Amino acid sequence: MRVSIEQIDRQGEEELIVRCHDPGAAWVEIVREAASGLQTVCCWQEDMLRRLKLSDVFYFEVVDERSFVYTQTEVFEAKEKLYEFEGLCAGSALFRCSKSMILNAEKIDYVRPSLSGWFEAVLSNGEKVVVSRKYVADLKRMLGVQG
Repeated sequence: MRVSIEQIDRQGEEELIVRCHDPGAAWVEIVREAASGLQTVCCWQEDMLRRLKLSDVFYFEVVDERSFVYTQTEVFEAKEKLYEFEGLCAGSALFRCSKSMILNAEKIDYVRPSLSGWFEAVLSNGEKVVVSRKYVADLKRMLGVQG
């Protein structure tokens, strides 16, 4: 097997292409998991430090200069700033959806547009979050919607 790595400039989008004979091979799944979210973030819940997989995160939110990490049923506190989460999430399904939030597109059940131009995203756990007008194009790109 040959491995090729090509360095691109910062404006280009990073991309991973796997060419294989058997897409169901165990090593292909390992590559897929590594590329799509086995990265982790450390956060606090009461006095315990926990490591969460990015793929388990529903969204990151900053409220009153405090950072929170939301999973399906739990809320954790983290030390990172939103721009640091944004860097960690580059190339994943997590994207900036408002000034204070990064949302996991894979956790969206459905979206509803509003008259004011923003969208309401209903997550798979039933929670509703707002996608600001400024980030609606990013939402559509993440969901594979044109226009």
